[in-house]
Amino acid sequence: MTAEKSVLLPVSTDEAFALVTEPDRLRRWQAVTARVDLRAGGDYRWTIVPGHIAAGTFKEVDPGKRIVFGWGWDGSTDLAPDASTVTITVEPADGGTLVRLVHDGLSEEQAANHLEGWNHFLERLERAARTGDAGPDEWAAAPEKLDELTAAEATLAVCQHVLRGVTEDDLGRPTPCSEYDVGQLADHLIGSVSSLGGTSGTEVTRADSGDVESRVAFVAQQALEGWRRRELDGTVPPGENEIPATRAASILSLEFLIHAWDFAVATGQQVQVSDDVTAYVLELAEEVISPQTRNGGAFAAAVDVGPDANILDRLIAYSGRAAA
Repeated sequence: MTAEKSVLLPVSTDEAFALVTEPDRLRRWQAVTARVDLRAGGDYRWTIVPGHIAAGTFKEVDPGKRIVFGWGWDGSTDLAPDASTVTITVEPADGGTLVRLVHDGLSEEQAANHLEGWNHFLERLERAARTGDAGPDEWAAAPEKLDELTAAEATLAVCQHVLRGVTEDDLGRPTPCSEYDVGQLADHLIGSVSSLGGTSGTEVTRADSGDVESRVAFVAQQALEGWRRRELDGTVPPGENEIPATRAASILSLEFLIHAWDFAVATGQQVQVSDDVTAYVLELAEEVISPQTRNGGAFAAAVDVGPDANILDRLIAYSGRAAA
């Protein structure tokens, strides 16, 4: 069976094509992370929501006009990568560009489920075309099942939303990390995520240019893909002594969510994160942050908070920061 959906975007055909093919644009309406090799035979991998990764191969690419690609879900036996086909066409229309999506090769149940998804995300595509960013996706806010990797993907989504609000003028602003301004904290986060990706056995490369959000997203996508390949069994050697892989992967969520708060405070923004995700990250923090890490300078002593403090303030206080 087939799922079909069309939307009219108030932008040029070139801009519409960019919105449906470029990682920096896809992250603004559809994906938490996105890797795209846009050529016939090239592959893609998009974390649509935490724990749900679409993957496949491009079959046809007509720049500015049409793409055809295989579609399926990483790890699925029901609809594996390339098991179905998506065709997206963009063409000029009164008021902008008409984007038409046709998803073939689905069972009746799959067509119904995917149409619900395409309705949701193409509505967000319309919003991104109008405003530049569809904003946080409620479907990504509270994953069905939280583990170290889905939490990392969920907190990355939170962090990226904050980072999109960081401008060039913000880079010299002080942050709650007294040793870093905004630009230095971004470099620190990129370095930490790259290192954690390396712990999974992945060689992470860094972007040579781009804004803060795109540079962080570039290394985060590689690190998370590396951890998805490796999985969480066994131990890893991040330093002289091996530690459980689960603990190493846990640090990603701490990096993304705590530093999202740092960036938000520095630039006058708010962190939008679910209580479920924050509570889970606090549990991870209580396992990861030991007296040794505090004494070693990685984290300051925990800050006392009142009994009525919300869960994010409790996490921030546990990391050694005073909540605003």
